[in-house]
Amino acid sequence: MKRNNSEKENNKTGTGRFVMKGAGEYIRNNYPFLILFFTGLLAVSALNFVKVSTAQTIANFSLEDFEIGQIADRTILADRSLPPDNIDPVSVTKGEKIIKKGFPITEEGFSKLKKMSASPLYIDYRAFANSELYLLMLSIMWYLLFTFISVNRKLLFKEPLLQVIFFLAVFAVTAFCGKLPLFSSPYSICVAIPSALFIMIVTILYGNLSALLLSIVMSIGVLCATNWQIPTFLMTLASSLTAAAIVRKIERRLDLVFAGLMIAVFNIVYVLLFSVIFNETFEELPKLMIGLAINGFLSGILTLGFLTPLEIMLNTASVFRLMDLSDTNTPIFKQMQIQANGTYNHSMMVAQLAEAGCREIGANALLARVGAYYHDIGKMDQSEYFVENQVNGMENKHNDLNPTLSASVIKSHVRKGVEKAHQLHLPQAVIDIIAEHHGNSIIAFFYNMAKEKDPSLDEDDFRYPGIPPATKESAVVMLADTVEAACHTLDNPTSPRLDKFITMLINQKVEHKQLDNCDLTFRDISKIKAAFVNLLTGYYHNRIKYQNQQDPDDAPAKTEEQKAEAVKEPVKAAVKEAPKEGVKSGAQVKGSTVKETAAAKTTKTLKEVKEIKEKK
Repeated sequence: MKRNNSEKENNKTGTGRFVMKGAGEYIRNNYPFLILFFTGLLAVSALNFVKVSTAQTIANFSLEDFEIGQIADRTILADRSLPPDNIDPVSVTKGEKIIKKGFPITEEGFSKLKKMSASPLYIDYRAFANSELYLLMLSIMWYLLFTFISVNRKLLFKEPLLQVIFFLAVFAVTAFCGKLPLFSSPYSICVAIPSALFIMIVTILYGNLSALLLSIVMSIGVLCATNWQIPTFLMTLASSLTAAAIVRKIERRLDLVFAGLMIAVFNIVYVLLFSVIFNETFEELPKLMIGLAINGFLSGILTLGFLTPLEIMLNTASVFRLMDLSDTNTPIFKQMQIQANGTYNHSMMVAQLAEAGCREIGANALLARVGAYYHDIGKMDQSEYFVENQVNGMENKHNDLNPTLSASVIKSHVRKGVEKAHQLHLPQAVIDIIAEHHGNSIIAFFYNMAKEKDPSLDEDDFRYPGIPPATKESAVVMLADTVEAACHTLDNPTSPRLDKFITMLINQKVEHKQLDNCDLTFRDISKIKAAFVNLLTGYYHNRIKYQNQQDPDDAPAKTEEQKAEAVKEPVKAAVKEAPKEGVKSGAQVKGSTVKETAAAKTTKTLKEVKEIKEKK
């Protein structure tokens, strides 16, 4: 019995230690996000406190919910004393029953309710507690959504930080603009809410999923800020989702203007629909339609203005930033063409393969293309050590190095590429592709060469310093890089041979666990392989050989006599053509002049032949 009790206690102790260890590790890995969570909660709580303290509410009810003569459905006690003043001579005593449940509200009781709601000393703590619990649940839901929903990329701290700032801005605008008479109705306040603007920015910078999550959380926050007005919540949600859907496919900055016009049209449609659904009057409808149209149009214009500074500050891989980086006329690519022309052409082909593969599996093809453009920029400083740049009989630099040193030079291009990428301020997603495009695979050629001399060497000395790809785009670039380089060594690259060879290369990457950290499925790999085979089959296409075509190495060299004979040919032609030219020049030209001209040409040509022979 004692033994069983001790075993149970040991199990409990072990479970407690395991939980504490796991919690400690989680906090250590995610402390920036936890700090942001609590900071954001404190900020929105402060805004909520100011909103409640300046609102005319009693016991979580607005003053408009009470009328003189109305039967009270609850008893309200004064929580503090309020002395009379010059503006309002009514006094309130702490603990006094202002109204009593089941009894009509008297004029005196209503006056005291009015004094309590207007007094800055009175704070409706019940309303504050209710909304605070609501915001706490919303914050937890938001944190869990960001933590457990995969966005198929590394989540950086800047993304939730920007979304927290946008949420606080929308909550503050909604809460405090709603106190103004101009925005007192559930529909008019929508004119002031910048939800479409913020959702458009988030969609462009971070994608559709992040915009969808923010749209939901922002709309639920607006519901609290407007004291549970359903029309405002629905208008905000509809406008936000529409903005995300419109912006997600645009590729030019100018398209944001047209996106603003489309959002303006949809806002007008939404306010018409909700006015009919909630049986609203149409007296203020024209003003609302104009206001909401201006809101939508300005959202597009302001997005165009704010986007470039935010792209620079946050250094995100937005579609516009990637389009700018895909320009191959920039100085870095001009320099690569001069210093490492083979690497440049290799990168261009890898980009085509990666883009085609990502398009087939629904990944970010533009990001893969840009990542492939820059993946080998680390080779520029020592381009002569890489085989694609060793042309025109250039001696292989590695012939004078031992395999270990050669491997160090080869794998250093990853580190140098990351350093150059930071100097160029490339987005983190592109830097990750550069760092991961070789994973931690072994440099097999030099490893096998060194192993022949020393079988006891450590294979880790011949590994690339990176980590296996963590995203689909990075994995596709790795496969494209391997396939493009290896296929240059394949004899007779027909479509069936390319298919078998590429399958073998991809299987090697799977066996070496280079694709374990990304979300590629076997179906994705099959689609990627098919895209590679199709593209490379067209690249290595056949051509018809003409009948008189000769190999430059097999063509006989011209002798000195043949070259001299080739020079004499124009002389003979000049002598023959001279009389004809004289006849064509007109009847007034004398024959002697024609002969003199032909003789002069002949003499000049013979002198040239003589000079050529003397030089030789």
